[in-house]
Amino acid sequence: MKAVVKTEVGYDHMEYMDVPEPEATGDLVKIKIAYSGICGTDLHAFNGTYASTKPPVILGHEFSGVVVEVGPDVKKIKVGDRVTSETTFKTCGVCPMCLSKDYNLCGNRQGIGTQINGSMAEYLVSREESVHVLPDNVSLLSASLTEPLACGVHSVIEKGNVQPGDIVVVFGAGAIGQMVSQVAKSQGATVIIAGLTQDEHRFELALAAGADRCVDQQKEDLKAIVMEMTNNVGADKCFECSGAVPALNKALEIVRRKGTVVQMGVFSNTHETIWTDLILHREIVYVGSRSQKPSSWVKALELMRDGVVVPEKIATYLTPLENWREGFEKMIKGEVTKGIIVLDDTLE
Repeated sequence: MKAVVKTEVGYDHMEYMDVPEPEATGDLVKIKIAYSGICGTDLHAFNGTYASTKPPVILGHEFSGVVVEVGPDVKKIKVGDRVTSETTFKTCGVCPMCLSKDYNLCGNRQGIGTQINGSMAEYLVSREESVHVLPDNVSLLSASLTEPLACGVHSVIEKGNVQPGDIVVVFGAGAIGQMVSQVAKSQGATVIIAGLTQDEHRFELALAAGADRCVDQQKEDLKAIVMEMTNNVGADKCFECSGAVPALNKALEIVRRKGTVVQMGVFSNTHETIWTDLILHREIVYVGSRSQKPSSWVKALELMRDGVVVPEKIATYLTPLENWREGFEKMIKGEVTKGIIVLDDTLE
């Protein structure tokens, strides 16, 4: 089968090549891939800056497809099921994080598309526990973005505890910021997305998907806007989704006393200058939100089933697998909000 493979560590070292098809042994489910999203993690892997990627490995961990084969130990998933899958392929199963189903925090976790062959290929295998059957009314295109949506669910609902009436500021108008915005709106929040002039096309997508206000921080005073909207109290919750330290510090500046700031973005340096005095003196709740866990996926699928979140609205660029490099380039340049690789759209 054809696949996009990171062949060795370092910049690029990626090839579109023939590889053997995986087999559905044990509790594994073999999935024919319909769509595979291009994630920021994949771009980091391309640049050689993501240490979790262990070449040689097929990239891709956002996907949907149809089950074509199941292993002898599979109990519930059937051939013909329309599915998506969590990225967790293997965990230790015995640590406190595994016992509480917080697989995203297991120190021995192995993930699809990083340590285990991923979805930028015609077929993929995933363990049955990680596979989710799709609601009938959810398209395979939307389902291919369940993973970033689940990240949004984990951040907004499970970590940020967004409530009806909250004023929420989302820093970053990319795919994750868009998903956070949609999930926050589904919980009854007023949502402001903060970005830059280059995000103009992303602002349009966010507003069309329900965001209440988009702010170009290179042209407008975000703090003044937030204070006007909150009677000088500040935002209830802020979500840093851009990976930019100045954005995090701005979030700490504009959130209200005893408000919550959730960091989702990954910074380029492990040690950064963060405005910790504000955390102390205003008793800000500063929370990390890493990836997602099984409960996040269940809620994400419910939101899609109910039609309150429609991930495919942000899929602005679709391309076949053999054209993967152009898709990566467009994502790296910020020309598209979300690039999707099309493996087999006849499965819809």
